[in-house]
Amino acid sequence: MSEAKKYVLKKAPADVLAPEAGRQFRIDYRNELNPAQYDAVTSVNGPHLIVAGAGTGKTRAITYRVAYLVELGVKPESILLLTFTRRAAQEMLRRASMLLDARCERVAGGTFHSFANLVLRQYASLLGFQSSFTILDQSDAEDVVNLLRTRMKLDTRERRFPRKQTLFDMFSRAVNTSTPLKDVLKEDYPHFEELLPEIAALHKLYDEYKAGHNLMDYDDLLVHLRTLLRDHERVRLTLADRYKYIMVDEYQDTNRVQAEIIWLLGQKNGNVMVVGDDAQAIYAFRGATVQNILDFPEQYPGCTIIKLEENYRSTQPILNLTNEILRRARE
Repeated sequence: MSEAKKYVLKKAPADVLAPEAGRQFRIDYRNELNPAQYDAVTSVNGPHLIVAGAGTGKTRAITYRVAYLVELGVKPESILLLTFTRRAAQEMLRRASMLLDARCERVAGGTFHSFANLVLRQYASLLGFQSSFTILDQSDAEDVVNLLRTRMKLDTRERRFPRKQTLFDMFSRAVNTSTPLKDVLKEDYPHFEELLPEIAALHKLYDEYKAGHNLMDYDDLLVHLRTLLRDHERVRLTLADRYKYIMVDEYQDTNRVQAEIIWLLGQKNGNVMVVGDDAQAIYAFRGATVQNILDFPEQYPGCTIIKLEENYRSTQPILNLTNEILRRARE
């Protein structure tokens, strides 16, 4: 007879927290939230997709989850909350602080761009930039494009050439959708397709000008952060150790670059929670893709999907109408 197998009880890893394991909470989460919200708030470890329709208490769930994690013993500084606007992040952390205490104000909250700016200021030298790089707003970026267009003598009266705003929109769409410039022209600017060689040369010169003058536009912040995380493992692991719990609001409004940033940041710990609604995706015109939500379960195997469906904002006739419209959606 073979020797009996010996089982040894091991402690859970220090960074894996057991929800409610005999803990006393200041907030009565179960009674202050509906069942779906409670599940979202108290789901701690692993990847989670929270599908939250309009008026279902999405902000409430995020706010309570911040407080819950802090009550559970997670260091506030190790929670990263990324939102669509800086004001949204500030409001959620303010509410969490009112629910619990001032510890919630130490949570790292902001937009993708503000987070990218913070990280790149620290590691800019790895990408060939100085930490004092200047950020171009859209108007400044368009002026640089116009300057380079003039230098290339592309703004002659004899030949119709896109204006600076149109050119910048082309470049930005290519970046935010991770689409080759030639495909952007073919799909959205077919009347300028014959100018592809000149437009592509201008785009290359624009990137070179920014690199040579220590400049980044808003799109660069995301692209360079992705490059930093992808190509510099030490930095990626350092940030993963700093931010063990990642939360993303309005995930349907993220683009491919932002989704890749989250995937790179969340690889080590796996504690990624995204909140969004595939029926509210309205920013495709600037590169956002609802496919990020649809692909999340495949990208994060074993993810938990929680649906917030109890509506607190609309009347039943409105809900009946919208449900019927959505029932006919192909995806």
